[in-house]
Amino acid sequence: MTPITTPRLIIREQTIADAPFILQLMNSEGWLKNIGDRNIHTEADAAAYIANGALKSYAEHGFGFYLVCLKATVEPIGICGLAKRPALQNADIGFAFMPQHQEHGYAYESSIAVMDYAVHTLQLPAICAITLPANTPSIKLLTRLGLTAKGPFTFPGDDEELLLFERDLS
Repeated sequence: MTPITTPRLIIREQTIADAPFILQLMNSEGWLKNIGDRNIHTEADAAAYIANGALKSYAEHGFGFYLVCLKATVEPIGICGLAKRPALQNADIGFAFMPQHQEHGYAYESSIAVMDYAVHTLQLPAICAITLPANTPSIKLLTRLGLTAKGPFTFPGDDEELLLFERDLS
């Protein structure tokens, strides 16, 4: 994928070199609260997570979670992208940002760019999203992005109730 640019951001594929940032992000308070502990506690864990997650997804599906960087400094500030989960019919959009980069509109800006990529380049027919019912900021953002709440959702073999959102892209 050619990096996507917006007025303030560069959105690019992750590489193993991004492991120090991914380690930081995945152990931030917001990640642990809203996404959950993925047992990523070293740079080696983060590198393996990138290899088995984002890099594998790019190869298998043509998309994945991308690193979001500030255009002015190239500093990584979060991730935004698409996942293909076996239990979901459509690709799932998601995002996570470091605490100091939240509430600046970066999640919205990067999500709009990823959705545009999903429509024009990937030609996906629809996207979905899942979030915790208590994650009010994500629910507001998903609604602002034009996704509609479809109701409660649980992954097979897991009793944690999530909210499922969907949007037709055609």
